[in-house]
Amino acid sequence: MKTTLSLFVVLCLLAITSMQVAAVGSEAKSESKKLRHVVMFGFNESSSEADIQNVVDEFVKLPGKIDSIVDFEYGVNNSPEGLNDGLTHCFLVTFADEAGREEYLPHPAHKAFVDVLKPHMAKAVVVDYWAQ
Repeated sequence: MKTTLSLFVVLCLLAITSMQVAAVGSEAKSESKKLRHVVMFGFNESSSEADIQNVVDEFVKLPGKIDSIVDFEYGVNNSPEGLNDGLTHCFLVTFADEAGREEYLPHPAHKAFVDVLKPHMAKAVVVDYWAQ
């Protein structure tokens, strides 16, 4: 009987320990998640290549002006599928958390960028998600 009870106690302790390890592992995973802010633009036909490049250049400057941006990348559509629906440029802005995004959206540098963009923007799509 004592052997059975001892074995039960050991198994319970092992189960509790493994649950604690799993919980710590899941905390680490959630801490490493990044908030992605995907922005895609299509430009007015009347906008010149120089106008569009100026918009891109101004967007590229934002990570140097807004500390909450932890990563940034961008590119021009080159999909052969033809499903871009007029969207030509994609920007991926990464934040560590929602507070970072909350700092970014009303930031004066972001608002100044939007002022540069607006006269040339035909279409925009924005999607935010937590990277898995």
